[in-house]
Amino acid sequence: MIRKNKIHRICKRAGMLFLLTGIMIAGIHAQTGRAGSGSRMHAFISTLMSKMTLEEKIGQLNLPSAGEFTTGTATNSDIGKNVKEGRVGGLFNIKGVEKIKAIQKVAVEESRMKIPMLFGMDVIHGYETTFPIPLGLSCTWNMSAIERSARIAAIEASADGISWTFSPMVDIARDPRWGRVSEGNGEDPYLGAQIAKAMIKGYQGDYSQNTNIMACVKHYALYGAAEAGRDYNTVDMSHLRMYNEYFPPYKAAVDAGVGSVMASFNVVDGIPATGNRWLLTDVLRKQWGFRGFVVTDYTGINEMTDHGMGDLQAVSALALKAGVDMDMVGEGFLKTLKQSLEEKKITLAEINAACRNVLVAKYKLGLFTDPYKYCNGQRAKTEIYTPEHRKIAREIAAESFVLLKNKGNMLPLKKGGKIALIGPLADAANNMAGTWSVATVQNRSVSVLKGLKEALGNKAEVAYAKGCNLTEDAALEERVTMFGKTLNRERDTRTPEVMKAEALEIAKRSDVIIAAMGESAEFSGESSSRTSLDIPRAQQRLLRELLKTGKPVVLVLFTGRPLTLNWEQKNIPAILNVWFGGSEAGAAIADVLFGDVNPSGKLTMTFPQNVGQIPLYYAHLNTGRPLEEGKWFQKFRSNYLDVSNEPLYPFGYGLGYAAFTYSDITLSSKSLKGAQTLKATVTLTNSGKYDGAEVVQLYIRDLVGSVSRPVKELKGFQKIWLKAGTSKTVTFQITPGDLKFYNSQLQYGWEPGAFEIMIGGNSRDVKKAQVNWVK
Repeated sequence: MIRKNKIHRICKRAGMLFLLTGIMIAGIHAQTGRAGSGSRMHAFISTLMSKMTLEEKIGQLNLPSAGEFTTGTATNSDIGKNVKEGRVGGLFNIKGVEKIKAIQKVAVEESRMKIPMLFGMDVIHGYETTFPIPLGLSCTWNMSAIERSARIAAIEASADGISWTFSPMVDIARDPRWGRVSEGNGEDPYLGAQIAKAMIKGYQGDYSQNTNIMACVKHYALYGAAEAGRDYNTVDMSHLRMYNEYFPPYKAAVDAGVGSVMASFNVVDGIPATGNRWLLTDVLRKQWGFRGFVVTDYTGINEMTDHGMGDLQAVSALALKAGVDMDMVGEGFLKTLKQSLEEKKITLAEINAACRNVLVAKYKLGLFTDPYKYCNGQRAKTEIYTPEHRKIAREIAAESFVLLKNKGNMLPLKKGGKIALIGPLADAANNMAGTWSVATVQNRSVSVLKGLKEALGNKAEVAYAKGCNLTEDAALEERVTMFGKTLNRERDTRTPEVMKAEALEIAKRSDVIIAAMGESAEFSGESSSRTSLDIPRAQQRLLRELLKTGKPVVLVLFTGRPLTLNWEQKNIPAILNVWFGGSEAGAAIADVLFGDVNPSGKLTMTFPQNVGQIPLYYAHLNTGRPLEEGKWFQKFRSNYLDVSNEPLYPFGYGLGYAAFTYSDITLSSKSLKGAQTLKATVTLTNSGKYDGAEVVQLYIRDLVGSVSRPVKELKGFQKIWLKAGTSKTVTFQITPGDLKFYNSQLQYGWEPGAFEIMIGGNSRDVKKAQVNWVK
């Protein structure tokens, strides 16, 4: 005879199976793409929510950190218990498919409602196979390559249990003192919008495969405009500037179907973004039609108390009413929303709306169909850090490097002779991946030393010396960390004199010196703002000594931001900016130095002459007293006494081993009306000795407007490959859509008048033509 408790267990299992089966069937419908699937999804979620308690709904809004990688203080110390009790909607900062599967099992087999969890991670520029930092990626100007990097990142992350990435970061940034410029796409809204779309397509696809993960565009909004370039600092600007210069990449991400949006730390119109209803509801949802869910940044709700917005209960209610759906780490929702509901400070409808948004995301990801969709142990063994992924990472890294100077065509180098490789970053494998490479195995990356030796084999002799420490300030190096940790980089305990003598000895015996210097990976990224953008003094002193040897010097520059390189530009014959190139950085650097790859990267941030020029960007307004083009100083004009207005390197700048020339612009018409299309054409010629690629850039200036308009704005670009000695006709098609902007009433449209068309290889060196366009 079967005992009663056994019957109870059988019935309990049957009930669980029935619920899971219903969830799976409903989830399958979501994958079919047939008409009515949206209504089925909402019906399924409504049914599910009707069975949930208030506490379980609030639980879906809670996103704790597992604590493996942190940028703050984790507050949830009992994750397993909370998952079982339905108090967790997702988890992040955890790596490893088996660990993730174990937690997902608790959620779908031990909790009352069996709702699967989201598992997130900062997969910013690759997973274990790491690509160049995003600022470097943007310098490829190659949208298919950028999309491919995101696709590979999604494949690897999803193979290891991750279903959600906190990327892309699309904040417009024009102040290189801010460390997080390394994580974005530079200063231009048009280019930033194109990259946002490419990244989201690469991550998300159509959600149909277990290699598609949900993207999260960040940081909404204006985070890149923090005052003084200091992280988390105040932002204040007009709505006109928001809509024309800072909003476009966020909106492009929404238009591309991004699944989630992360609120930024800063204030917008004096109200923290995390509690700003105008930003999160009026603009994001009502104006742009966003249908995903909004998550805070790390403890973003709690930090509103320091902004002066009230205690934890008050700011949690403020965030919910503003449009936040998920609370990262802070547990403000978990701990206060029930009380706020009882006190009628929030409504049940607001909790339900947030819960529904989170559940819809899980449904779209297919987690109700298969909670273990991203927990295939075999994929984790075969799809991460593969030779094919590393090969692509190497190719993309080489394409991201920007050749800043090449006096006398010193580069490419010949594969022979004696090479001195000198500098604190020459044999630093753990430096190659750069900031926000949380999943990568740092010391597995290819260093410059390893890359050179593998490229040269027995063809040349490579001698290495560190030469100096990264900086002369040991206390500074203690502050320079990534996620609160160093990259196991120890200071050399030898005296500076001994280190320099060793470097000079091998330099004197060499035919050429390669100096690997600049910032380390930890110098950029979150909470890594700087007031000096020079190469550290210890390294610059060593560079001066290397030059005195009389040997040719090539500076391989590592950086996560634009640096001030006045002395280097004047004195070093060749400068190759390699950013932080990722897993295969050293191999890619060798490819470019020895001419196996022709560098084609173009800057996406302006390099200033000095910090005093900041913010410095190409798309500035003209002022009423503009300085005459080509001039330095004129009294009572907008300029400096001690330095010209010009940047050291302009936006869009980058050299190569090829030599490209542009013809004058040919216009299909100089007078257009209404919706006509203008064709602007140039002939591009590779007059050099090397095959190569050129980024042909289109800029437009609206010469007369109802509001003051920038001196030029990027409106198109094409990356053209040409064999040496050949030419190609390059045509841009321009429509009234390319002329649109927001006016002082925030109406979006174009105004008739005269427009200047500019085409060239960077924002400074362009050919010009003028057209008149009427309605």
